[in-house]
Amino acid sequence: MRIGMTWITRLGALAATFGFCLITAGPALADGGGGGGGGSSDSTTCQAGEVYDARAMRCVKRQAGILPDKALADYAYVLAKAERYGEALDVLNLMKKPNTPEALNYRGYATRKLGRVDEGIGYYLKSVKLAPRYAQVREYLGEAYVIKGDLARAKAQLKVIKGICGTECEAYEDLAKAISSGGKES
Repeated sequence: MRIGMTWITRLGALAATFGFCLITAGPALADGGGGGGGGSSDSTTCQAGEVYDARAMRCVKRQAGILPDKALADYAYVLAKAERYGEALDVLNLMKKPNTPEALNYRGYATRKLGRVDEGIGYYLKSVKLAPRYAQVREYLGEAYVIKGDLARAKAQLKVIKGICGTECEAYEDLAKAISSGGKES
């Protein structure tokens, strides 16, 4: 009987772990898993005018105060990666404290992708000032410099990224690729 109870205890722990993973994976599932590539379809994000609430695990009407700032920033990034840049900016505008390194980075990304590269660089520089060792903002700033044809500044960002996370982190690899392609993929 002791073996049976041990088995049941282990099975219960496994089920609890799996349930926790499902609950905490809500935002990743909302953006299609968060892995590599370009945009995603609207089926992986909420409809226009809504944001994903990971606590409720559903889309809710977009309005000020509906979610914590961190959740709004994360969802804005999901929208930006889904090429819904204007909506991403709208979500960032709901934040109570919009001047965090992440929010400024995501605002810079969405703005740059809308073709306003200089404005995007301004947001990236504000983010860098707040968090100098934030590799992702360094990557995006470098990509903006590549778009402008300023490879010296892009390579300077690549050097800083190398000091932050080495040459095998995603930020380094992506910026190195953008530099070598001359901005054709940024």
